[in-house]
Parts: sequence; C-alpha cells; structure tokens
Amino acid sequence: MPLLVVGISVLVLLLLMTRLRLNGFAALLLVAVGVALVQGIPVATVPDVLSEGIGDQIGDTMLTIGLGAMVGRVMGDSGAAQRIAGRLLDAFGPRWVQVAMVVTAMLIGVTMFYEVAFIIIVPIAFTLVRVTGAPLLWVGLPMSITLSTMHSFLPPHPGPTAVAATFDASVGLTLFYGLFIAVPAGVFIALLWPRLPFIKAMTPTIPQGLVTEREFTDEEMPGLGWSLFVALFPVVLIVAAAVTDMATSTENGFLHFVAFIGSAPIALLLTLCLAIWAFGPRIGRSLEEVGASCTSAAKAMAMILLVIGAGGAFKNVLVEGGISDYIKDATDSWSISPIILAWLVAVILRIALGSATVAVVTASGVVLPLLADSGAHPEIMVLAVACGSIAFSHVNDPGFWLFKEYFNLSVIEAIKVRTSYTTVLAILGLGGVLIAEQILDALSL
Repeated sequence: MPLLVVGISVLVLLLLMTRLRLNGFAALLLVAVGVALVQGIPVATVPDVLSEGIGDQIGDTMLTIGLGAMVGRVMGDSGAAQRIAGRLLDAFGPRWVQVAMVVTAMLIGVTMFYEVAFIIIVPIAFTLVRVTGAPLLWVGLPMSITLSTMHSFLPPHPGPTAVAATFDASVGLTLFYGLFIAVPAGVFIALLWPRLPFIKAMTPTIPQGLVTEREFTDEEMPGLGWSLFVALFPVVLIVAAAVTDMATSTENGFLHFVAFIGSAPIALLLTLCLAIWAFGPRIGRSLEEVGASCTSAAKAMAMILLVIGAGGAFKNVLVEGGISDYIKDATDSWSISPIILAWLVAVILRIALGSATVAVVTASGVVLPLLADSGAHPEIMVLAVACGSIAFSHVNDPGFWLFKEYFNLSVIEAIKVRTSYTTVLAILGLGGVLIAEQILDALSL
C-alpha cells in the first residue's frame, strides 16, 4: 500500500535523523533510494530520478537562497543590522521594547535566515535586558517569534521559495499575499506570548560566554538611512513587480523590465551589489572584507542547499513511484479542502522530520498532483504548506536548540515556549490562508 510506504519512509527518516544523528542530506537520499526500490522504479533509472529531483529543486532555489544569505551577512558584518536595531530601540524606549524588537526582527528577518538574524539581534536583546532589568523572555521572545514567522511564511526564505518553484507560483505574489497573513499573526503572537502566565513564570538568565558577536561603535556603523534602504530594497522590488502585474494586463517592454528586476534572484542580486558598495568601499571596508562575508555566507548555506536538493530527490521519487498519484486518487473523493490537506501534510512531516525546509519540500511533492484540479491559487497553496511547516518545533529541529541555548532554558521549558508558539502560528496561518483564498475567489468573480 503506497501510503504505508510513505509512513514507513517517514519513520525511517525520523530514526536516521534523531537516533542515529545522520544529517538530513544523507538521510533523505537513503530513504529516497529505499522508496524508489520498494515502489518498483527500475534500478538502472534510480540515479537519474534522484539527479533530476536534485537538479530541479536546487536549480530553482539556489540563486535566491545564496544571494539572500550573502546580503544578510554583509549587513551583519558591516554593522548595518545593528544600526537598524539600535536606532529603533532608541526611538521606542524601554516601555515599548517589545514593539521595537518586533519591528527590528521584521526589517532584518525579511532577507535573512532565522539563525543569521537571531545571532545578529540577540546581543541587542541581551543589552536591553541588562539596561532595563526586564525579563529575558519578555525582550527576546518577541524577536524570535517574529523571525520564525518571517522565515517560515515568506520568500525569499528557503521553504516558501522551494515550494513556489514546485507549484510554479509567483514568488512576488506569494510574498505580497503572505505579508498580509504573516505580519498580523506574527505581531499578535509576539506580543501575547510573553504575557502568558506559564511564560512569565520562567526566569532564565543571560547565558555566560555564549554571545561572541562583535559589537560596533557608533562611528563604525553605517548610517540608518543606508541600512534601511538596503534591507528593504529587495522587498520593494519584488512587491512592486507583483503589484504592477496585478494592476496591468497589457504586455509591454516596461512590464517585462519590472518583472525582470522584481524576480527574486535579480532583486537580491541587485541588493547584493548595492550592499557591497554601500557597506564596503563607501564606509572604508575593502572589497576583500566584503568578499569574505559573502564567502562565509555561502559556506553556511551549503548544507541547507544540499538538504533542499535531497528533499527534491525524495519528492521526485514519490512522484515517479506513483505515490503522489495514489494520494491524489485517494483524496479526490474527500470533502476536505486541498488547502487544509496541504497544511496537514506539512504539519505531519514537520513533526516527524523537524526541519521546516525538509517538511515543505517533501510536502510539496505529495500535494503537487492536487493543485491542478483543486482550483486553488498556487500562491495560496504555497502559503498553506509553508505555514504548516512551522508547527510543533521540538527536539528534532535545529532552531529549537538555538532557541533553548540562547535563552538558557531547560528542554521542557523550551518545548513549552517554542513548541506552543510555533503551533499556534501555524493554526493562525491556516486561518489567514483560507480567508485569503476566499477573498481572491470573490475578486475573480
């Protein structure tokens, strides 16, 4: 039974990644080979199926992911990210420190990966805790929740970008629609969660010796105007292209140009060039130093890209082995919304695999056959899978351990805090996606 094969493969993958501590890339490839053989794919063609899946997935996402990581690293190493955070905190004051952290995390988290943005902003949170005397989670939790929302819901982050490529969805429209869901949901949970009694009862202290990131002096950091301009530049280009595409139906050279510069890879490439100049020679940093930042970012993203590629191989095996077609046939008679089904598949895979990126890539392969006949907008399906992938972060999620260590929590405390907030975010995201689909259907009538 194909569904039994899927269930067993997920369990084996979970065993390999948790008990045996095998990295996601190797584990996914091993399971993909096993599923291919069980499903009767000819042995001689298995390498081609794997290669095709890896090539399709990485080919569609490598530029966006790699360039986004480089932009984030250049901003961090130049002090631009710290400048944004520091000025926002000065503007809001101690009373509104949580709002300041949310705004900072949104601005920085739009183009940066969760881990990168977390490491850059968390020293600012620690400084605020020392200055104001506020509890650590009161200051730091809104930041983490907001970054989780940005990373899991919106392109150009890896998961949503990979799913957009699989569903042939517009990255710009996905970002545009996603902002209307992610921002309200993220802000609501970020401001609510630190006020819950079981959170307020926890009193962790700042861990000793954990923060080693450089703290820039005011003279060393670039100006606020340039820092904000570079951080928001790719978002403006991508959203502008999406809005122009929706507002205009006539094909002309201007529209093609807007679509070109508003595509995620080109927007990020232009942003990287701008960042290299703005935070390099313009402020006295050599091109060698800026180049080193880009190289470090590329190294950090290597394993993420490999995991995404292996997830693409697993997805392709499911498709070629007929499992996806079986699921499509089995669910044709279900009265459940394809959006809810896509969300549920992502949630189940997230619980089993831990990695949100692996969950969305694998889930996209499972639900892809549903898209053509569902009538759902592909961008909405992307968001359904993406917000499902944030649910139930626990001990098999690398981000869980980063969160636990930096906030000096026990495993049980980290589960209470992070697992709960990620799950509620996923549920709110599903509600937002269903509402967005209804609105789009109404507008298209």
